Amino acid sequence: MDAIGIWVLVLSFIVLLSIGVPISFSLGISATLTIMVSISPLAAFTTVAQLMASSLDSFTLLAIPFFVLAGQLMNKGGIAVRLISFAKALVGHLPGGLAFVNIMANMLFGAISGSAVAAASAIGSIMHPRMTKEGYAEPFSASVNITSATTGLIIPPSNILIVYSLASGGISIAALFIAGYIPGIITGLLLMGVAASIAYRKKYPRSKRVSIKEGFLKFIDAIPSLLMLVLVIGGIIAGIFTATEASAIAVFYALILAFIYKELKIKDLPDVLLKTVSTSAIVLFLVGTSMALSWIMAYEDIPQTVSAGLLSLSDNPIIILILINLVLLAVGTFMDMTPAVLIFTPIFLPVVTSQLGIDPIQFGIILVLNLSVGICTPPVGTLLFVGCSVSKLKIEQVIKPMIPFYIAMVVGLMLVTFIPELSLWLPKIFGLIE
Repeated sequence: MDAIGIWVLVLSFIVLLSIGVPISFSLGISATLTIMVSISPLAAFTTVAQLMASSLDSFTLLAIPFFVLAGQLMNKGGIAVRLISFAKALVGHLPGGLAFVNIMANMLFGAISGSAVAAASAIGSIMHPRMTKEGYAEPFSASVNITSATTGLIIPPSNILIVYSLASGGISIAALFIAGYIPGIITGLLLMGVAASIAYRKKYPRSKRVSIKEGFLKFIDAIPSLLMLVLVIGGIIAGIFTATEASAIAVFYALILAFIYKELKIKDLPDVLLKTVSTSAIVLFLVGTSMALSWIMAYEDIPQTVSAGLLSLSDNPIIILILINLVLLAVGTFMDMTPAVLIFTPIFLPVVTSQLGIDPIQFGIILVLNLSVGICTPPVGTLLFVGCSVSKLKIEQVIKPMIPFYIAMVVGLMLVTFIPELSLWLPKIFGLIE
């Protein structure tokens, strides 16, 4: 194809998005129109259909609907309540203790469910009324919940890291999962630092310190939920099962736990399965159309063009990394995470690996951290909408209180960008990378 194909691709995508066409359809239509520049319409439709079908014919992708189902079961199964109680026993007595509890509970629940939206919904619906009742400003409570829910995208198991593995050509999911621990914990700690500073300045209350006995009982109650992490991640690292097999085991374990806790009834299962199918269908359709578009971009040599363009601006690796981060931060504000990962991984990954020598594992964490900021910002911030819906606040009410938390997230991003060992040390320790 010539330059006409590139213009058709870019302009059609922008026009479709601007008139409100869902992004998954915009991706598929843009890919089809671009191919039609060179081949007949029938052949173009056939090519896009084949690309979509072949991209979804993946055993790895089975992990996504299974982890989505596990997250739905956990959301309904009373796991969130027990994790909140455990977190409150640990950090509730600190300044702004309930903010700490919200952050830690989101880290734990997000890590177990693999979904930021599920974490923000489950934890926020419980914590927001409690924080409001004890005197915390509602916009502050919502800001804490929204930003801390993003840690579940980094701390494994994470659906978006599975998508990145697919888009990058099959990078080890186990290595990506392990690489997310330290960056995820650092992000959580930075958010806690901001929350503590604001809570101390505004004199927010702290909870009463629990006794050692009570804290121990809360821990015992939370152990079955926490064992999910050990079971899933431990099994993957030990080589007992793959990430896909681990996702199926997570579903089985979550189902048993929900029935043991007596929070889930048989009559609730159809609703759980329907939500799982709906969410999974959206994600997988996005994967199919995005992979078709990625094939077009590769055919047009767009990654090579972008690489040459970046290197023409500067040969300093630090400058190039900052530019890539700025682009991704901007992209995250108007594009949802899954299509952004699928589109920009094949564009930027060759640049950072071949030209800058960055490990693809590290870049995966950088990419997800970047886009995590985006899903908390308007106009397309999925997590922002969920968090505001849970707290019953308008978006404009929470934007200003979220600014310090945005800064903390960007600081965490810069640390991971320029200190490779933060994301590579654990995979090396476990022998997942050299």
